[in-house]
Amino acid sequence: MLYHDILVVGGGLTGLRAAVGLCDHYNVGLVSKVYPVRSHSIAAQGGINAALTNNPESKDDSWEKHTFDTIKGSDYLGDQNAIEIMCKEAIKIVYEMEHWGCPFSRFPDGTIAQRPFGGAGYPRTCYSADLTGHSLLNTLYERAVAKGVKIYPEWFVAALCVEDGQCHGIIAQDTHTGAYVPVSAKCTFFGTGGYGRVYQHSTNALINTGSGIGMAYKAGVPLKDMEFVQFHPTSLIGTNILMTEGCRGEGGYLINNKGERFMKNYVPHFMELAPRDIVSRSIQTEINEGRGFEHPLGKYIQLDLRHLGKEKILDRLPGIRHICIDFIGIDPILEPIPIMPSQHYSMGGIDVNERAASEAKGFYAGGECSCVSVHGANRLGGNSLLETIVFGKLAAKAILEDLEKQDLKPNEKALLALKDSVMKKIHRLTQPGGERPYTITTELGEVMNDKVGIFRTKSELAEALEKVIELKDRYKNVSVSSAVLHMNYELQSAIELEFMLDCAHAITLGALLREESRGAHYRLDFAKRDDESWLKHTIARIGPDGDPVISYKDVVITRYQPMERKY
Repeated sequence: MLYHDILVVGGGLTGLRAAVGLCDHYNVGLVSKVYPVRSHSIAAQGGINAALTNNPESKDDSWEKHTFDTIKGSDYLGDQNAIEIMCKEAIKIVYEMEHWGCPFSRFPDGTIAQRPFGGAGYPRTCYSADLTGHSLLNTLYERAVAKGVKIYPEWFVAALCVEDGQCHGIIAQDTHTGAYVPVSAKCTFFGTGGYGRVYQHSTNALINTGSGIGMAYKAGVPLKDMEFVQFHPTSLIGTNILMTEGCRGEGGYLINNKGERFMKNYVPHFMELAPRDIVSRSIQTEINEGRGFEHPLGKYIQLDLRHLGKEKILDRLPGIRHICIDFIGIDPILEPIPIMPSQHYSMGGIDVNERAASEAKGFYAGGECSCVSVHGANRLGGNSLLETIVFGKLAAKAILEDLEKQDLKPNEKALLALKDSVMKKIHRLTQPGGERPYTITTELGEVMNDKVGIFRTKSELAEALEKVIELKDRYKNVSVSSAVLHMNYELQSAIELEFMLDCAHAITLGALLREESRGAHYRLDFAKRDDESWLKHTIARIGPDGDPVISYKDVVITRYQPMERKY
């Protein structure tokens, strides 16, 4: 058994920032499924929001205006106290990352450059070309290594231990040796990312299975607002690799097969820079109504950057150009990019408060695996990188405060009992003759994509729910092709598949029950927002039979009363 005072799970921006904030005071261990610099934070391209006011176009911006844009973008489901905290912290966070060495792009006067992003009243998205996540992640990783954080790279977490209302640690596997090890801690922090791979088409890396969310749910920690799934308007046809919102922030056009900038028909003032839920629905409507283009890989809309010119594309969007050349053989300097909407982000997640604390003593979560809620029903671009670092920092502060007040002692017997349970599960999964996990994973992705997507109806959601329940039943007879434990990625995928199914169940049930349209949750049969009945968070808690039990919680409203969301 291993022991750390504080255990961080996840090597992305949230986990690294939490570890950096804690390691001067306690013995901190950081467990990551991949090497930290390969965490999915690296895929964030466009930028991080902060009301810096150094840009002549943003001199009248403020954290209050950033707060209002975020609340409005959330379709008033975001908790306003948490959003205010995030937007206040934003300015300090960006300058902190700059002082730690993050190479932000610059204006001619040397100040941090900012570009426009969707749903924002000012250009407040600070960026590093189109590799912002990469720059931030490497900066924080260097900081963590320099400060001596003990990192366990390529360790796979199989279970979270919560007993008697307190978290005691995790069961993790050293992938290289195959050994499953209980790791006990006074406090455990999850920064494990989203569940994108529950969907067939996603901009997310293959590691984004929602396992951290599913583990917390299995351990009895409630989830919040899981039905709110963000679809990014522009992913590359075929691979669904992200084409950053920075493409449109720099002035890119969306074009249908009639040669029209069709966003003028939906949001004529904001055009391509409307919030993501609106742009995604607009693109999908164009495709559904026959104004898209045909391609062997599917139907698409054009993202046209040609008018920006070679110099601007090479300076501000070099990564996008390389991706297009490498993956589809198109140079965006010369040709439009074929794009389609696809799953991108999970607004819902582990239910935590503005201190990143869950209801389980000693268990905290931040970043995409959590739901504070600062994004509500729809996240604005540029706020995800911000959330990761802000709540990694605030979680560290909360953990330090809580450990000063009480000395939590992990229960090693509970951890050993949980390890026995994990090993029994592995023994079952390695018995020959069962269904291969990839067949269930494939069917899950298809049904979520087809029936729990951008547009939703009661009948399709009911069909999806029935299918997810069927897949959960079939999972009981899953087995893998090899009983070897080390480097057995099929076995890891089989373990994670259970968590994916739990996430899908919570998403689908929450979407079926929420009879309104709000943000990214768009019901064709309930097309209007209903504040009287549905201005509330959905809470999903595991029931005695393993199925989610749904309840609701009030949204925190401070100074901004809900109003019609117009752009």
